Amino acid sequence: MYPFIRGILFLLEPEKAHHLSMKLLKWINRSPLSFILRIFRTEHKALERNVFGLRFANPVGLGAGFDKNAQYLSELQALGFGFVEIGTVTPLPQPGNEKPRLFRLPKDRALINRMGFNNAGVDTIAANIRRWRESDKGKKSKMIIGGNIGKNKVTSNEDAWKDYVVCFEKLFDHVDYFVVNVSSPNTPGLRELQQKSSLLKIFGEIGNINKSKKHPKPVLLKIAPDLAEEDLIDIVSACGEMDISGLVISNTTVSREGLLTSSEPLLKIGAGGLSGAPLKSRSSQLLEFFLDKTARKISVIASGGILTASDAMERLNAGASLVQVWTGFVYEGPSIVKNILKHLKTEKQ
Repeated sequence: MYPFIRGILFLLEPEKAHHLSMKLLKWINRSPLSFILRIFRTEHKALERNVFGLRFANPVGLGAGFDKNAQYLSELQALGFGFVEIGTVTPLPQPGNEKPRLFRLPKDRALINRMGFNNAGVDTIAANIRRWRESDKGKKSKMIIGGNIGKNKVTSNEDAWKDYVVCFEKLFDHVDYFVVNVSSPNTPGLRELQQKSSLLKIFGEIGNINKSKKHPKPVLLKIAPDLAEEDLIDIVSACGEMDISGLVISNTTVSREGLLTSSEPLLKIGAGGLSGAPLKSRSSQLLEFFLDKTARKISVIASGGILTASDAMERLNAGASLVQVWTGFVYEGPSIVKNILKHLKTEKQ
């Protein structure tokens, strides 16, 4: 059924297709037809996970960038996600980069995006989450919400830590964990913040505020897959010095190596971060690298190139605590969570 629906959606410009499909999902969830969504849910005690001091109903989450403004939490909960990462959130609203900025590569089961942290700003997003938490569905929900935070495009790298602090403070009462995003390729200069000195500054400032709270929240770092080995070693070193709860491995890549899509459409698309199946190998390598270098003392959310149940199981069996999908949701449809969990439950029995 979904391949047919996907064929229709793929006739539309990707960003329009995304908004249309999510609005349709919201309509279904609020209508007498909401019972249809129950077929996508799988619940079982064996699927639960304790990670970062949080109880996850299951280990399958939706990565940041899909529900940027926390507008579809009830709908994503209905599809069975154990957790959803909202954002990337910036202090001030920003429109992001010029359209078109999202592109499909069907031959590679991949996407290229250069969205540029388009979001409604931290105040609006915090209010959206608060309203959901106070709703009937929100009160009953076991779904974990993560806050992926970044800096505004106009903020200099020197002052970037201030943006992360603003987002951390304003979202603190509304999300369950945080992810510091310094690895998107679509904000000029952002990836320079992956340098050890910048990371220590950002995590140091956030950590001081976090420690002052009665119940501190887990804070994770999301890394790029394009870092050189010496930079990766620096991050491992920084992890030992920072108050860090875990890593998200990994963000999108600027590489176009090994794609089936020909060079002509790639040149026409231009810059942006590549996600989907081509990212699987590199993300898996990075997962193994960090688990090895940290002696498995740090928890990891595996992200990038997870499109099937076997992709998810490979990461979990390799040592990831949780997995996130994004591009896989686009290509596989709403049943992706159920397929992964069904496979996981079978393995545990």
